[in-house]
Amino acid sequence: MSCFWFFVVLALGGYLLASWFLLKKPHLLHRRKRMAFYCTHISHRGGCGEKIESTMEAFTHAVKQGTQMLELDCHVTRDGHVVVSHDENLLRQTGHDVTISSLRLQDLPLYKDRLEVTFNAGHYSHGADRKFLLLEDLFQKFPEIPISIEIKENNNQLIEKISALVQRYRREDITVWASVNSTIISKCRKTNGAMPYSFSMRQGLLLLLLFYSGLLPFVPLGESLLQFYLPRIINRSFIPQKKILRNRLVVTLIEKVTMRKSLFEHLAARGIQVHLFVCNKDEDIRAALDLGATGVMSDYPSRLSRTLSRIKRQE
Repeated sequence: MSCFWFFVVLALGGYLLASWFLLKKPHLLHRRKRMAFYCTHISHRGGCGEKIESTMEAFTHAVKQGTQMLELDCHVTRDGHVVVSHDENLLRQTGHDVTISSLRLQDLPLYKDRLEVTFNAGHYSHGADRKFLLLEDLFQKFPEIPISIEIKENNNQLIEKISALVQRYRREDITVWASVNSTIISKCRKTNGAMPYSFSMRQGLLLLLLFYSGLLPFVPLGESLLQFYLPRIINRSFIPQKKILRNRLVVTLIEKVTMRKSLFEHLAARGIQVHLFVCNKDEDIRAALDLGATGVMSDYPSRLSRTLSRIKRQE
């Protein structure tokens, strides 16, 4: 019996040692992903803290401030146009309780003249541009800027139209499929497998399971980006709708489990970019980078640029 346990302990020790070693040196088992872009500065909804979210004015302003990637969401109108908008229902953004899918493009209302910043409660953005934007117009305006497109609804027409636009403008390598829903990500990949894609919620949970079990260094990963909340913003600058996330102990647990520098460094070593969001204060931007994030997503592109410049000068 003692001999049996000796070999069990020996095997377990060997496994843990190999897992730890390969976590630090993943290139021994995995070829590093080579992407067409590497982004440190990402503008959430086009930088919606400084201009009205998801408008051409917002995206243009963000690019002028040095953003390297634009993050956005899309929906499709009744007459088949792909529109850049965070919400399908337009009540929050326009004051009209209607859906994009129920309206023709020409019938879309204007954004409100001021809009509360979701991830900076109590603060509002303003702008001269209040029109909803076509994804195609954004592709034409910024043909070389990487864009992360989050798909919130399981809509085949929307996915196929986005894919067709990406192909038409030859930007498969700089346009990212993103969704928390694994079923939607699977459909996106089947529709256009040439585009990089981010972790869904289910795959993110699997990633954590692999990490804590020690299996992660041995498992191939298809995703190219991990985009996740910086938990410290929850209930401070971001007030969630879900009651469970208003519990301080729950948020603390999420932070302890997910914000693992060794995990982020391992992913980065494999060429998988780690973007933490939505960081709207200097201390949060610094915290994200200290945790090993390769990129920071913010509603304030000019503030993010200033903070990144200060950090670079201090190094």
